[in-house]
Order: sequence, then structure tokens, then C-alpha cells
Amino acid sequence: MHSDIQASPAATPAIAAGSFVNIAAYKFITLDDTEAMRPLYQEQCLALSLKGTILLTPEGINMFLSGTRAHIDALLAWVRLDARLADLEWKESLSNEQSHKRMLVKLKKEIITMRMPLIKPELGRAPSVDAHTLKRWLDAGVDDAGKPVVMMETRNTFEVDVGTFNNTLDYRIDKFTEFPAVAAAHKDELEGKTVVTFCTGGIRCEKAAIHMKEIGYDSVYQLDGGILKYFEEVGGEHYTGDCFVFDYRTALNPKLEPTETVQCFVCRAVVTPRQQLAPEYVYEVSCPHCHGRKD
Repeated sequence: MHSDIQASPAATPAIAAGSFVNIAAYKFITLDDTEAMRPLYQEQCLALSLKGTILLTPEGINMFLSGTRAHIDALLAWVRLDARLADLEWKESLSNEQSHKRMLVKLKKEIITMRMPLIKPELGRAPSVDAHTLKRWLDAGVDDAGKPVVMMETRNTFEVDVGTFNNTLDYRIDKFTEFPAVAAAHKDELEGKTVVTFCTGGIRCEKAAIHMKEIGYDSVYQLDGGILKYFEEVGGEHYTGDCFVFDYRTALNPKLEPTETVQCFVCRAVVTPRQQLAPEYVYEVSCPHCHGRKD
């Protein structure tokens, strides 16, 4: 493992409004030393006053981190000293405060749980489509070969309800482990069409597209970088609503700005600004989804 980058949280200057950088990054790559990596990552993140979550797994790394520009850049430079992660890419957004409340480095079996052990994205990715190309396809309704383009959700129902691409296939899954069965069940009806899978940042749609290719979909792509990269590069065209994110901001609009959408403290349901006006919404007590419910 690579050497430390020294940083002193005590030397951190006063933070100006809007100056926190939030990154989402992942890479599918075999990591056989995650137990040794964990304390090193914990030490670096704490030294740099970062907050968020890092998942270290045998199939790769997944990071959601928030901190000052200097500290985020220092951590990324340190991570990329590891030859396995030298080409790690990430997506960014800004906020007035750190988007996470604590720093966690976890060991997991998978970056995102699918329970399909034969899927190894590092051995070959499904074809991907970048944001600008996808927008052009959606403008035309067909891909470059003239096939109709269909968008397919890989996210959970509560995420989809915050916002999604127009006319998307949404099979109302509650967890990603349900996706393989759904993809198999609808394969025949998508014959002759180009299917583009998408998710928040690219992880789930990458696994989903690989699985779909393996079970016989003849034209399937993943949206490179997910919704957040699409917002960053082309804005919100062909998309309605916001994008759910797994931090205190709850949702980002196509300008990558936090919205007024929140999650219920009790049941974790997404509560829109309109729903927050209902009498059933009491901060940290109840929301329209769980008010009066006895579990």
C-alpha cells in the first residue's frame, strides 16, 4: 500500500459558503487486501477532516466523500498512488456544508449487492453511452443504428419517485437483488430495441447491463456516470424531477443543487416539499407515509 499524505485538520481555514466538494467515485477491480486497506483509509480521511462512506470490497471500491477542495484533492491523489486505482474517476457537486455527518470505512462483499457472483465488471464492461450521445439519441428517439431507445431504471422505487428520465421503464423494484429476475422476465418484449440502463452514479447500471448482456439482450448500454454525470454534462433535458442521493441533501436538481425534498426521520420515506405542508408531517415524529401506522 502507498505512503501517507500528511494533513492537519487544525490548520484548516475558515470555510466559505458553497466551498465543500462532494464526490462520488467507484471502480470495479479485484482488491485482495481490504482488511489492510481499511485502517489506512480511515487514517487518511480523518487526517483530512473528510466525512462520508467508503466501501472496500473484493470486487472494488465505492466512495461518497465530502470536504474542502484541498482535502478532497489530497485524498484522491493519495488513492490514485495505488496502481490499481490510478485511473479512478469521480463526479462532483458543491454544498454549503459537508453532505455527510460522519466518516465510515466499511468492508463489504459487494460494492452493490446483486448476489450474482459470476458478474465481474473488471473483466469487461457492458457498452456504455456518454451523456451527450444519450441526449442526442433521446432527441431523435433512436440510436445511431436507427433502433428505438428505451431507458431502464435500476434504482429502487423510492428513488425513482423523486425523479427519472421521461418514458422510462420502471419495474418498481424495492431492492437491487430483484433486478435480475425483472430483466429476464421482460427480455422478449424489448427485442429489437436499444436499452440504456441508468442509476444515480453508474454502479448499479453497470452491473445491470452486464447481466442483461449475459442473458441475451442484443443491444444494451449503461449510462456512463449515471444521472449525476448526465446532469453535470447536459443538464436536465429528457428528465423530470430531481435525483435522490444518499446523504443529508436527499435530492439534487439538474443543476446539482440541493432541493427541499427530505427523508422522514422515522420511516425514511421521501417527503416532497408539498407533502411537508401536510399536518401529518412533524419533524422527527411522522410524515404522510407513516402517520398513524403501527409497525
